[in-house]
Amino acid sequence: MPIWQRNLYACWLGCFITGTASSLVMPFMPLFIEQLGVHSVGAIEQWSGFAYGATFLLAALVAPLWGRLADQHGRRLMLLRASLAMAVVMSLMGLAQNVYQLTFLRLLFGGALGFNSSSIALVATQTPREKSGWALGTLATGSIAGSLIGPLLGGYLAEVMGLRNVFFVTGVLLFATFMLTMFLVKETFVPDGKPPLKAREVWQRIPHPGQLWALFATVLILWVANLSIEPIVTVYIKQLAGNTDHVALISGMVFAASGLATVLVAPSFGKLSDRVGPRTVLLGSLIAAAVLFVPQAFVQNPWQLLGLRFLMGVAGAGLVPSVNTLIKHMVPNEIAGRVYGYSQSAQFLGGLVGPVMGGQMAAFLGIRAVFFSTCLLLLLNAAWVYFNGRKSAPQAEPPLPSPEVVS
Repeated sequence: MPIWQRNLYACWLGCFITGTASSLVMPFMPLFIEQLGVHSVGAIEQWSGFAYGATFLLAALVAPLWGRLADQHGRRLMLLRASLAMAVVMSLMGLAQNVYQLTFLRLLFGGALGFNSSSIALVATQTPREKSGWALGTLATGSIAGSLIGPLLGGYLAEVMGLRNVFFVTGVLLFATFMLTMFLVKETFVPDGKPPLKAREVWQRIPHPGQLWALFATVLILWVANLSIEPIVTVYIKQLAGNTDHVALISGMVFAASGLATVLVAPSFGKLSDRVGPRTVLLGSLIAAAVLFVPQAFVQNPWQLLGLRFLMGVAGAGLVPSVNTLIKHMVPNEIAGRVYGYSQSAQFLGGLVGPVMGGQMAAFLGIRAVFFSTCLLLLLNAAWVYFNGRKSAPQAEPPLPSPEVVS
């Protein structure tokens, strides 16, 4: 097996474990905050928001730094840094004595993130060009699958072993990722000895910076769109279902539907992008996702919503891998880590803005307004990507320099 392919599978497993670990503690975070001494429902909601948002805030700020260090010292080193730092911080959360310590540790956890973006940079720079769409599509399913399993596993473990112990188990999982990376991931990295490029010099090496900004906007909008309905899904399902004792279960199924669909079809979309070009797949997926948001505002029962969310996952399967493939085609390998770090920052900002925007819009304009506004946002983004793409076609151009194909 070529080294690039073995690295792909190792990074997939690492992304799966880190995705599981990152989402594993989220279902019981409000319960843990209550256990730490916060008893008012309003205060629990506020501190849950602070603890959740703190991770995205610092992660968005430091992602370009980790990308820069990856370009200077190698992507494998950043994988080791991220997995070990996350293991330590997650374990410390199990020792938190008050909500202030927990929120601070959630902030530090955001600073430790970076396994996913470093994996993308490593796989993108090592994979042969004709296999890049399939490889990046396959890699994307790792963290998505982990984020599906994490909440289910976290809820179960919290019941059988107690809240604090789940943090320790999660820390062990993340340390296992560190060991996995240590022994399985290989990278031949030779520093060029040159001083690190300034931000202005990075952009000067990119042939079409306007198109790259469009891709970053796409990443931001995708995460805003995906997460904008998270605060309101349970409320919406309760409205649709009427009197039922299974709102939480149905909500979990609706949440999982889109992720499951993405896991199932993302590699196929990756292969399609290798044949027809990632920009074509990206535009088609953006338009399909936008259209599918509209009927979600008119569903009559939760099962219709679940079906539409599954179709949303199918459309979404072509989005992130296509963006990552386009970035690979546009960006020289020596700055790939930093550029994927910028993309990760856009993702984290979307994760911060989406739930806040969705919750506020639902409160003031109604739940259905969230679906309509998200549809409009995706259509505008599709138009921006289309008109930027007409200026040139980076998917038809070879990267500068050519990929580091490792066999």
